[in-house]
Amino acid sequence: MTVPIVIDCDPGHDDAMAILLALASPELEVRALTTVAGNQTLDKTTRNALVVLEVAGRTDIPVAAGADAPLRRELHTAAHVHGVSGLDGPELPEVSQRPVDAHAADFLAEVIEPGVVLVPTGPLTNVALMLQRHPDARPDRIVWMGGAIAEGNITPAAEFNAYVDPEACALVFASGIPITMIGLDVTHKALFTRAHADRLRGAGRAGTFVAELSDFFQLFHERSYRFDGSPIHDAVAVAQVIDPTLVETRHANVAVETASDFCDGRTVVDLRGVTQREANADVGLDIDAPRFLELLVERIASLA
Repeated sequence: MTVPIVIDCDPGHDDAMAILLALASPELEVRALTTVAGNQTLDKTTRNALVVLEVAGRTDIPVAAGADAPLRRELHTAAHVHGVSGLDGPELPEVSQRPVDAHAADFLAEVIEPGVVLVPTGPLTNVALMLQRHPDARPDRIVWMGGAIAEGNITPAAEFNAYVDPEACALVFASGIPITMIGLDVTHKALFTRAHADRLRGAGRAGTFVAELSDFFQLFHERSYRFDGSPIHDAVAVAQVIDPTLVETRHANVAVETASDFCDGRTVVDLRGVTQREANADVGLDIDAPRFLELLVERIASLA
């Protein structure tokens, strides 16, 4: 059975690869993309979403731009990871498509219907705004790339997507919608190496695009983490919808820190139930990394 999904994103190298994985997977039907400020400013993340659809030859998929800043905070971007464009590395094509004339929060409410899975791969600002403006718009479930049980990546305590808009994150986790959290604890266990990139380098327009994205993305992770590959964080969230057996999860309570000098944006995951708070999320613990990486490479190669 094909699962209809909507991807709310801030492309971003790993967002781009996640979108391509979704487009290449017969298990999924990508209904729409919505964009949010995060990895880069909204104008850049929106253009980047259109770029990815152009590369894939799927300009039939609508794109709606959303929040250009968090609910209550100034925007922090990740140009140090994704470059000035947000997709540094390849030469980005001109786009032939324009975003629809609607705010992403309102557009999400239009396209969300029973059976649809929402896959946010950036800060949760658009999703929170949708829930505030349209409380009846509730996806079957949310599979979010963000958060961490242990180490953060933008601060010692926080993962970037949670840190950018922790108030939105807290609102979404309190919504009662089934949520799967794909955090750094999972994504850092599945590294896309130069060998994976080389397998795609001659695999059509999309394959070459991904290989060149990886060339740039890899440099940051070699320098900052001494990794021999790059975690393609957002693609893991898409892969979990394709095949839930790829990621081991545990049902637990997740609270979000919104008022701390040192731990703002921390997703506090209570795996042992010590707080006695009701579980509100399925939290990723582990991943079958070889199977995930093979899926990613094979599916993107198939776009050729």
